[in-house]
Amino acid sequence: MIEAELKARVHNPEYVMGQLDRMAEGRPEVYRDTYYDVPSGSLDARDQELRVRTIHGPESTRSVLTYKSARIDAESGSKPEHETRVDDPEAVHAMLRGLGYVPAIAFQKRCRNYEFNSHGRSMLATLVEVPEIQGTFLEVETMVQAEHELSAALDDVRSVMTQLGIHEGDFTTERYTDAVAASRTPDAGAAPPV
Repeated sequence: MIEAELKARVHNPEYVMGQLDRMAEGRPEVYRDTYYDVPSGSLDARDQELRVRTIHGPESTRSVLTYKSARIDAESGSKPEHETRVDDPEAVHAMLRGLGYVPAIAFQKRCRNYEFNSHGRSMLATLVEVPEIQGTFLEVETMVQAEHELSAALDDVRSVMTQLGIHEGDFTTERYTDAVAASRTPDAGAAPPV
């Protein structure tokens, strides 16, 4: 599967949330993400990601193991993704460490998720705040089976974001991992780039 996703900085979170609330019921969740790499950093160097995510919701907690290969679309940052639910995240953390992977970075995301259909596709819109990064972000994604479907899917995602008040200059492909890492360096300014 390929995650057709666009991400943008949100300048008016209340407006965007109000628009999303008209489309679907929002689900508040907190993600605790740990990204793994080998000690040499070769996964990151190849633009690959290996992540354990634990999602805390108001009524349940669940965890997933995700592998994302390198970007296949530079403009959006969209990547092929393989994800599976895990019953025992601590066992998965232990397995990854036992196989030689090391935690590269871990952080928290405060999310409000909205699932809806648009343009004949299942969509997920997520309003995101990361405590270590200034601002609010919007991610909208849908999944496609093959690379030749990606362009049309991204057009549909962009259309939804435009309806939500996102403008061309608001889009970004910078990863949260990079922004959080920059915020943790001693010479990082008060407002790390995102």
